[in-house]
Amino acid sequence: MARGAFRILFVTATNIGDAVLSSGLVKRLADEIPNARFTIVAGPAAAPLFACLPALDELIVFTKSPNGLHWLELWRKVRRRRWGLVVDLRGSALSGVIRTQRRAVRRKPVGEPVHKVIEAARTLRIEDEPAAPYIYVSPEVDAYAQDLTAGPGPILAIAPAANWVGKTWPLERFSRLALRLLSEEGPLKGGRLMLLGGPGERPVAEGLKDVVPRKGLIDLAGQVDLVTAFACLKRARLFVGADSGTMHLAAAAGCPTLGLFGPTDERRYAPWGPAARVVRGPRSYDQIRAADPRGDQAICHMMDLTVDRVYEAAMALAAETELRAMQEPAIRDG
Repeated sequence: MARGAFRILFVTATNIGDAVLSSGLVKRLADEIPNARFTIVAGPAAAPLFACLPALDELIVFTKSPNGLHWLELWRKVRRRRWGLVVDLRGSALSGVIRTQRRAVRRKPVGEPVHKVIEAARTLRIEDEPAAPYIYVSPEVDAYAQDLTAGPGPILAIAPAANWVGKTWPLERFSRLALRLLSEEGPLKGGRLMLLGGPGERPVAEGLKDVVPRKGLIDLAGQVDLVTAFACLKRARLFVGADSGTMHLAAAAGCPTLGLFGPTDERRYAPWGPAARVVRGPRSYDQIRAADPRGDQAICHMMDLTVDRVYEAAMALAAETELRAMQEPAIRDG
């Protein structure tokens, strides 16, 4: 521990998507607080997102227990330290029972739905200038991602899996979409296909392996960690995927991102960024939720989202971001 370090305890989300959307707060604090040092508390799935944070002192993997003792165990780990700031995005009582100079605790939002990035920014009272998601990448990870993605042609990144059948677009439609986008008439003519997803999502992603020849496939699904996937997405020309943590990673990487939405609310969970868009079928979130009030029905709510509709949205996004894509090689070389 460096002398005079300002120690920050940052308690973030369990799931990957929420952790990505609030990750910009770490960057903001690191930039604005001299000698900031971080202890990050995150769930097992989200914790790897923070592994490359330069000012990281400790990464605590926070695993829930049925009897609630996980909070007691966490308190025991951090209670003896003197903290400069505790940021608790879970809204727990933890910050009230440990010594700290300042506390910033998430409050449950009221009123109209707000995006998760705005909600996180309110914790630090910076909603007028919300912190865009930011994932730190080490030079070693960046070099590895460069090797994984090396080759000619633009990269179409697809993450077909979602954590619930209700928001999962049929795999056959992903296949047809990829074929059209990569065809001679498509915006990514001559490109390659990058498959993404967690270890448990690999069987779904494997269903798209035959869309392109082997030399045109970058198969990362279940094969790389989150930060490596993020670094690879920085090199992709276009991302299309279900509402998932990978979708938020793509948008955070600056990759033009098209999120496919149905039974989740884009007002809160749309991919964040200037090159991020949402497409849904003819039904709004509220209409779908009226048919499935608790969001737990084992049926797909994405069947009315057609391949044509997604293709048109992808074409429009590719056209909007074409100039930036042409400039990127010069930016990287310069």
